Amino acid sequence: MCLAIPGKIIEIKENKAVIDYGTEKREAAIVEGSFKKGDFVIVQGKIIIEKVPAKQVKQWLELVSKDEA
Repeated sequence: MCLAIPGKIIEIKENKAVIDYGTEKREAAIVEGSFKKGDFVIVQGKIIIEKVPAKQVKQWLELVSKDEA
């Protein structure tokens, strides 16, 4: 099973975005869709595949934080 972790777009240059995961930053390609700085996304194989609503990311982060406490 694979766990997809949402990251936040912090920079976009042409068809490449820099995604911040909190502990590291990675580059991913924008193949289709409309994305902007500040969007939360899911990346697979260095390609952005989905935008994640901020509300959903907040709920996910709250769940993860409970597991660490």
